[in-house]
Amino acid sequence: MGAPADAPVVVALGSSDAALEVVRLAAAEAADHDRALLLLHAFNWAATPEAVSVSGPRADAEELIERAGAVAGEVRPALAVSGEIVEGAPVVTLIRRSESAFLVAVGDGGMSHSRSAITADTPAVQLAARAACPVLVVRPEPPPQGPVLVGVDGSASAAKALEFAFDCAARRSARLLAVRVTEPARQGAGDDPADFDPEAARAELAEAVARHGRRHRSVPVECRAVVGEPGPILVELSRCAQLTVVAARGDEPLRGMLGAVSQSLLYHSPAPVIVVRGFSTTAPAGT
Repeated sequence: MGAPADAPVVVALGSSDAALEVVRLAAAEAADHDRALLLLHAFNWAATPEAVSVSGPRADAEELIERAGAVAGEVRPALAVSGEIVEGAPVVTLIRRSESAFLVAVGDGGMSHSRSAITADTPAVQLAARAACPVLVVRPEPPPQGPVLVGVDGSASAAKALEFAFDCAARRSARLLAVRVTEPARQGAGDDPADFDPEAARAELAEAVARHGRRHRSVPVECRAVVGEPGPILVELSRCAQLTVVAARGDEPLRGMLGAVSQSLLYHSPAPVIVVRGFSTTAPAGT
């Protein structure tokens, strides 16, 4: 099933100024998809027993929501914006809310600039792995005005990511860059580079793009079929993208909740990333 027509874009509103960049991008995404914006701040009162009362954290949260609402109004003045403060663990709260959301937006927690290993319990990773709807992971710096980049591997989940990317590109009036990366060890039955047919790979990608782009014929599309390691290649291409779209797990059925490519993009892409999961191709009413 697709998200209901009134399902909002939910913003995970943290306590730092970096959260305001999440609000800016999420507000534009909500307006472009004809959705309301919900600013959600969750705090775990049980984890801060040293505080004298709950009034201090709540007052700070109310001020943060007010500031975030003003930022959203600057981005899209006509956007419907609401705020909510919830007591509870942020990740658990957001995963629960994702069941009735169109999209959840969250900051990357510094992942794209981290020189150390990224742990699996990082909030953005947990949401991308467990949410019931697409998850937008926003970087601290605004993205360039480049194309919408989408990785396509021929799997059913990648097909959903491709359709979602088409929709994003159409609503942003942006070019779509669809990329199929074939790993060297999987080029042919004999693992011989000579077995790889680049024309066949390009034709397969072009067919998928044509099939899923029927509703968005005005979107200019560039298709690339290349040989290499999908993660590093897509990360490099994302440097000039305004948005990167990827399936949560492509043709890797034996992996966990996130595939290797989606993890690479989450950890290293300088562009904002939407990890597509729980998405149906059924469009909301009225769009």
